[in-house]
Amino acid sequence: MLLGEMEEVSGLHRKSLIRLIGGDLSRKPRRRQRGLTYGLEVRQPLGVIAESLDYVCAERLQPNLVWVAEHLSQHGELEVSPALLEKLGRISVSTVRRLLKDLQKDQPRLPRKGPEEANRYTRNVPARRIPWNEQAPGHFEVDLVHHCGVSASGQYVHTVQMVDVATGWSERAATLGRSYLLMQDAFQRILARLPFPVLEIHPDNDSAFFNAHLAKFWRNAVEHLHQSRSRAWHKNDNRFVEQKNSTLVRAYLGYDRFDSVAQTNLLNQLYDRLWLYYNLFQPVMRIQEKLVISQDDGPSRIRRRYDQARTPLDRLSAAGILPSHTRAQLESLRQGTNPRQLRSEIHELLALLHRLPCAAEGQTQDVYRTLFAPPNPKKGEDTSVTLSFGRTIPVG
Repeated sequence: MLLGEMEEVSGLHRKSLIRLIGGDLSRKPRRRQRGLTYGLEVRQPLGVIAESLDYVCAERLQPNLVWVAEHLSQHGELEVSPALLEKLGRISVSTVRRLLKDLQKDQPRLPRKGPEEANRYTRNVPARRIPWNEQAPGHFEVDLVHHCGVSASGQYVHTVQMVDVATGWSERAATLGRSYLLMQDAFQRILARLPFPVLEIHPDNDSAFFNAHLAKFWRNAVEHLHQSRSRAWHKNDNRFVEQKNSTLVRAYLGYDRFDSVAQTNLLNQLYDRLWLYYNLFQPVMRIQEKLVISQDDGPSRIRRRYDQARTPLDRLSAAGILPSHTRAQLESLRQGTNPRQLRSEIHELLALLHRLPCAAEGQTQDVYRTLFAPPNPKKGEDTSVTLSFGRTIPVG
């Protein structure tokens, strides 16, 4: 019965099956070895093609060998023949992978330049954490919050947030996208409104913060600025701004998608009111000391003691770094602002923001209509801006 079933499945004769079962099933070497199908005439052109395409994997290289070889021959990089093109057209992925492996052994390829260029600006920026007990105001943690909804396709709104470690002072700006122009404009908006100098910026390793344009911007915008960054995959290095991402951004906006000019401008109006509400009226607590308590019957634990809750403005005033006229302006602004009415305005703007439609599919959004400081202003155009606490500055 077993032989009958094997005969039906394999199609072999019963005597052949008996002979195979009783014999050695290991593979026998060929009496006459097969010659190389793809010899030196294929290996060398394959190496040239692989180098031209920056040594992509065999799965990406094999379907494109023929047209790349023809293209390179037009530029004098490779000599092709019909026989070579025929072999390149039928070579398998596994053979390409094996030949590339042999070629890399013979001549190690140069490192790719892409990651080196991308990391050039982060390589010289130290990775550290701003101490939790930092006393001097001006050391800011920076982060970017994405408002893409369930899909990260296309352009959508981002929130740039900066939080001062010492005082809890927070700044936010909305941008429609994350290009260097928009990121620079967001920082210009924040620096124009900030009442005290920036000593340090501490973002994560996002390329939106580390590129040639923003490096030049920070060199020109702030003198003697210290730049640092979080360690890769250590989200807790930016723990203060990560916490504010939750309480001051996500708690209000949730995870909805915003991708239009109208939504961006309205969101910046909302952030103007949040600037007043949280920096002038909302008390914050800061860790005063950490005590490590050892336990004989268990692991050690940390007891944290906090200082008395005070608003960021009060902490700035106590630090003594605010000029007298700026401090008087901020105190006067707080004195003339009704926090209850301000809170109502915030929720009205939120309701209006969530009623605004997103950008229609195929509709182009003009990001220049969202800029705080548009580049190349027209001659004679007034580019000054009146800030939330009454200061007027030129931004063009």
